[in-house]
Amino acid sequence: MKNYTRVDILNSAKENNVKYVRLQFTDMLGVVKNVEIPVTNLERALSNEIMFDGSSIQGFVRIDEADMYLYPDLSTWLILEWETLSEGKVARLICDIYTTEHVPFDGDPRFILKRNLERMKSLGFEKFNVGVEPEFFLFKLDEHGRPTMEFSDLGGYFDLAPIDGSEDVRRDIVLELEKMGFDMEVSHHEVAFGQHEINFHFDNALEACDNIQTFKIVVKNVARRHGYHATFMPKPIQGINGSGMHTNCSLSKDGVNLFYDPTTHNQLSETALKFIAGVMKHAQEFALVTNPTVNSYKRLVPGYEAPCYISWSDANRSTMIRIPAARGNATRIEVRSVDASANPYLAISGVLASGLYGIENNLKTLSPIKKNLFKMSDAERKRLGIKNLPESLKEAVDNFSSSSLMKETIGDFLFEKLIEAKCREWNEYKVRVTPYELEKYLPII
Repeated sequence: MKNYTRVDILNSAKENNVKYVRLQFTDMLGVVKNVEIPVTNLERALSNEIMFDGSSIQGFVRIDEADMYLYPDLSTWLILEWETLSEGKVARLICDIYTTEHVPFDGDPRFILKRNLERMKSLGFEKFNVGVEPEFFLFKLDEHGRPTMEFSDLGGYFDLAPIDGSEDVRRDIVLELEKMGFDMEVSHHEVAFGQHEINFHFDNALEACDNIQTFKIVVKNVARRHGYHATFMPKPIQGINGSGMHTNCSLSKDGVNLFYDPTTHNQLSETALKFIAGVMKHAQEFALVTNPTVNSYKRLVPGYEAPCYISWSDANRSTMIRIPAARGNATRIEVRSVDASANPYLAISGVLASGLYGIENNLKTLSPIKKNLFKMSDAERKRLGIKNLPESLKEAVDNFSSSSLMKETIGDFLFEKLIEAKCREWNEYKVRVTPYELEKYLPII
């Protein structure tokens, strides 16, 4: 995280010939929004004087209390290299939302994560380290610039060009992100046609979520520059692997990873095991924020490497939580159910709060699962105490609605707003007549 001052930002804007600044924030559904200002208004923005109408933003306020303030986080100042104008450059600041009383807005997802991180610190932990592995598809555009369902390439896992026809797109995405200061790790073709994964280095939870939002914007912009549409939709195509966002996380203090204990047989600390137990206990409840769309539950089905069952293991990729092999400061748990349609601030808040619950309440973990869960019968999984993740958005809403922990984690305001929005989404979906129904029933009924 950069420790920019107001003077640093004003000097950077002048030295880089910045002409335009995007004041960005995230709505309840995880969509990045922005208020655009000419650089001549940058000093006003840095003084928290820029207002906007919050009444039209999903999950924000009513029309009779619409005015809201944008408070830029100075550490997020960034020159957007891919948005260079003919007469200068574009920069951005990620903002927190404040009310007209100049207090943080309860419905701001970024503030919600900050609040949960403060609670974490009150329990004696210093950092929640988060690293994500976002997957996405590239589809070709038609002559009108609209996305088609035609894959960008017919490559498979780890393929090279010319089979991987989108290698240059991934490379350009990585190069753009590096220009912006991202510490990139690996990029590669994924299992399905037109599917890709790009990983960047882990960071503290707040900066990691900011980076996820920036990453999505860069991926979509670079893809369009190449004539493709990038989508983080969890399951755009039936019958092939969907896209997830495996989320790796650990707690640390004074630079020491508190999930690592070299004296145990698997080198996992009691803290790590209790954290795992808390995540597993509340997995059905936080699914609405880690898998927030109707389409999310088309991915969480057997047979396509996505987890369906609440369990953990050190190597078994059929479990919801996996422990990667690295140890020492790289010790972490990988929550494999998360997908990139999630609002990252809310998803990470849900996982963190669940893990902390496990630590505070000294929860015991179930035994790790060594067998392939997809080959077990329902009865066998039941004997082992393994529960299912929700199978639909409706089920996720019901579990979330009855969770006192999620209400406390998200806060009363957004908790109710989110339930309302997702019930509406489910009701819209359930009345749709799908192509499946027409194909299945029209000829015979």
